[in-house]
Amino acid sequence: MLKNIPTVIGPELLKILDEMGHGDEIVIADGNFPSHSVGQRVVRADGIGGEAILDGVLSLIPLDTYAPENFMLMETTNGDPTPEIWAKYEEIAAKHDKNVREALIERYAFYERAKKAYAVIATSESAIYANIILKKGVVK
Repeated sequence: MLKNIPTVIGPELLKILDEMGHGDEIVIADGNFPSHSVGQRVVRADGIGGEAILDGVLSLIPLDTYAPENFMLMETTNGDPTPEIWAKYEEIAAKHDKNVREALIERYAFYERAKKAYAVIATSESAIYANIILKKGVVK
């Protein structure tokens, strides 16, 4: 057992976060995201929502300070409203990192970028458009 590791971060996810280098990206995917058909590595976080996973991940890794964007959300389509969860995600990110550089990525472009991500965390989040790509920074 380790100290100060959030309980939502299981051994497999902890290993993946440790393996990631500066500039690597990780996807936090909602329950509707095609995690297994898109992801190179998929970590299941069954029963855990996006907010809890985001909070846990950002308690362990910094965001990239050199990238123009390091916190990317899947853009809504067809006039869908802005998801309420985005404000919660932004609040969690701001709590952990003062260098949040948010961007919106069109849905299909998000899928393509997710294919190149180091890993996808498949959560049980039920909110739609609750997908995020985080770019890992340098641990100091």
